[in-house]
Amino acid sequence: MISLIVYTPPPSPCSYLPQEQSQLTYEVVAQLTPEEYLFRLQNGWRRFGHALFKPECGTCQACQSLRVPVATFKPDRSQRRAAAANDGEVTLVIGAPRVTRAKLDLYDRFHAAQHLTVGWQQHAPESPTAYADTFVDNPIPTEEWCYFLNDKLVGVGYVDVLPEGFSAIYYFHDPEERDCSLGTYNVLCILREAGRRQLPYVYLGYYVAGCRSLEYKARFRPNEVLHPDGEWRAFLQS
Repeated sequence: MISLIVYTPPPSPCSYLPQEQSQLTYEVVAQLTPEEYLFRLQNGWRRFGHALFKPECGTCQACQSLRVPVATFKPDRSQRRAAAANDGEVTLVIGAPRVTRAKLDLYDRFHAAQHLTVGWQQHAPESPTAYADTFVDNPIPTEEWCYFLNDKLVGVGYVDVLPEGFSAIYYFHDPEERDCSLGTYNVLCILREAGRRQLPYVYLGYYVAGCRSLEYKARFRPNEVLHPDGEWRAFLQS
């Protein structure tokens, strides 16, 4: 790993829990191997582009890294309905990340809808350069998962491919197709593909109790969270 800079900005209002103060430590890397990032991931770090980050909040430990053991995952009734509704209707194409106008437009529409429905910060139109910096220019092997409904792009996800699992980086979808449960379907597809490739875990990022945008992750059970002592333990089970 070649690290360019490590820094920890001052605390600021938390975007997940507005009543809390958030503080992240960032590390910008020029080079990173999948094995190095897996070690970081297993110790509570995440990344966008070449920037790794980890919560270092002094008064709150609500951000909990969550992963799903692939071999024991059992979809609940709602997840089975989402799979049945989309299998055979939605087409998944896995390929290399790249910028297109269709993805930029979908990204903007998704964020505009999230601003109105769950109070996300208002989002300016995404530039091709910013999108590429976040999702396309990656230091490790990353796949782009595109979902199509009747030849229309309705969802895009980014997944890191690591020695012991997938790490789901980010996913956005068409707000006009909200009733299709495309977010749930994306995670189900990642779990299926991890099983097909014999990968033991799917890492879903941070679970935060009380944050509507992140609580959904705990519905994929059984699952595990990373504890402050560095151990992964069973969390919400079936």
